[in-house]
Amino acid sequence: MHFNRRTFLQASAVAVPSVYLPQVTRASANERINVGFIGMGVQSRGHMYGLLNAENVQVVAVSDVVVARREDAQKKVNAHYEKKAKGTYKGCAAVNDFREIIDRKDIDAVVICTPDHWHAIPCILAARAKKDIYCEKPLTHDIAEGRRIVEEAAKTQVIFQTGSQQRSEFGGHFRKAVELVRNGRIGKVKTIKIGVGAPNKPCDLATEKIPEGTDWEFWLGPAPERGYNKILCPEGIHNHYPAWRNYREFAGGGVADMGAHHFDIAQWALDMDNSGPTKILPPANNALMGLKLVYSNGVEMIHEYQDKAPHKDCVFIGEKGTIYVSRAGISSDPEEIVKTPIGEKEYHVYPSKSHIGNWVDCIRSRKPTICPAEVGHRTATICHLVNIGYQLHKNLTWDPVAERFDDAEANKLISREPRAQWKI
Repeated sequence: MHFNRRTFLQASAVAVPSVYLPQVTRASANERINVGFIGMGVQSRGHMYGLLNAENVQVVAVSDVVVARREDAQKKVNAHYEKKAKGTYKGCAAVNDFREIIDRKDIDAVVICTPDHWHAIPCILAARAKKDIYCEKPLTHDIAEGRRIVEEAAKTQVIFQTGSQQRSEFGGHFRKAVELVRNGRIGKVKTIKIGVGAPNKPCDLATEKIPEGTDWEFWLGPAPERGYNKILCPEGIHNHYPAWRNYREFAGGGVADMGAHHFDIAQWALDMDNSGPTKILPPANNALMGLKLVYSNGVEMIHEYQDKAPHKDCVFIGEKGTIYVSRAGISSDPEEIVKTPIGEKEYHVYPSKSHIGNWVDCIRSRKPTICPAEVGHRTATICHLVNIGYQLHKNLTWDPVAERFDDAEANKLISREPRAQWKI
């Protein structure tokens, strides 16, 4: 059986069936992969439960800046393996500082599920230590971080998977949409509409007392110094997705949170995994919806919240018809577009039914994953371009090769200087 995001979300309470591993394996498939987890929130727990039941994979360490979270994860890992170990299990380590996990020679791979501002540093350090990496989406907090991750991963040839799971899961709806577009079912693509949330905003939350057992200074890490607030870092164990994702200092707002999924599918459908748009056109009157991204071939991609009608998270409008796709399903106008099978000799996307399963399989085969670092970086860049467009509210030209704007003010937003102790 395979597991998917729904399984992950359910897994915070119960264990899940074994991970689905794709077909291709290599001679070393019987070697155990030791995995460490960096960040133990709700998303991470889902991944953890899946890997606990994966064949020849063992979770050996967890880290989190909140004592309760890491100790709870440690307890669950130990309880799982003690039932199966028959005297051979040595226990799961639980640490505050993720660098202790990266420094361990016996750990082969890491799963990074931290807030967005804490993605780049663990990725870079893990790549330098030759650990294979699964990093949650969006890959980065800013554009420059993404290019650094790509370069570091390439140097050591680590297997890298970005957590844009719609490429693998959710019933294959997004995969089918991409194949239909790439095979010309709607003719030349004219417009894409992406329905995701608002851009990020400055953090104006009040300062609260730091709970016992929370290392707030470490949680901030490279981000600007500010006081604790439970909206950013909930006390203890929680079962929701915290709202740090709304604030510019830590993440990319709704644009990046779900945009890392939906913009990713648009890039895939346009065969732009190694490139991106060239124009950013914000809406008038400082509106926070309606920004357009224009590609060199004339395709316009619009950040536009869709109504609640089915399948309108990603809308592909072409000369011959329209495709609507969401996690709930896929439809088209005319209906025949989605009803017509894709032929054996037509274009088919990279086969994958489990995103983290694909990563595990590629660790063994040493083949590229379905969403490697370059792809994750390019998708995150789309999110950053949208946020920068809304922040500056002026038309911009972007060079996807040089990864620079035609505007000095915009170029300053490509990167952010981390706090001194976190420069690497």
